[in-house]
Amino acid sequence: MRERRENVDVIPAVDIMGGKVVRLLRGDPKLAKSYAHLGDPVALAKKWEAEGARIIHVIDLDAALELGNNMETIRAIVEAVNVPVQVGGGIRSLSTARSLLRSGVERVLLGSLAFRDSSAVETLLAEFGKNRIIIALDNLNGMVMVRGWTVSAKMSVEQAASAFSELGVSLFLVTSVERDGTLAGPDFETLAKVCRLKVGVIAAGGIGSLDEFIALKRLGVRGVVVGKALYEGCFTLGEALKTVADD
Repeated sequence: MRERRENVDVIPAVDIMGGKVVRLLRGDPKLAKSYAHLGDPVALAKKWEAEGARIIHVIDLDAALELGNNMETIRAIVEAVNVPVQVGGGIRSLSTARSLLRSGVERVLLGSLAFRDSSAVETLLAEFGKNRIIIALDNLNGMVMVRGWTVSAKMSVEQAASAFSELGVSLFLVTSVERDGTLAGPDFETLAKVCRLKVGVIAAGGIGSLDEFIALKRLGVRGVVVGKALYEGCFTLGEALKTVADD
């Protein structure tokens, strides 16, 4: 009998810088590429919803890089779509996390804050529940990076996932810094290590082909964030959704 695998969320990204849709290469703001032709961030979020997205991934690049923030745009996206929105990038205080969660954001991604003050994670879990908190394990060569991917947290991805799961965290976004924006394929090795810990894993970084969704689903991830591949027309969101549904 064929093993039944749970369906995987294909989570399209809306990355915002200066109020516009952009993509970075390996997180480098000097290598930002504008995708203004796809519309503004709100229009792009509505496009993903219309194409079947069940959840949308929004990253505030300005906040991540400490260049300001795009809070008004994020709130406009939340109001414009009827599907859940998860938000990350520069959420470095309890007050910011609470504000987002209370304004209708479904899930927040915590990186720097979580590694600086784990008690803040415990507080948010207690106030909002484990389904609304994601720990971002942005990693370079297996080591977690924080502050817009510029500083090492001096913890391996497995160490961090184990430590936070003991606090009650059940969802982790595992992003390969080296592969992000490259279309070169995900870091299967690191993702497999985290999946073996039996925690909820959302994969990101390097997705470039439909076959990779099948491989990630078989690995046991719960979701896959995809950005540049959609922006560049490597495949459509509908094709990706069909791929994971058919496997």
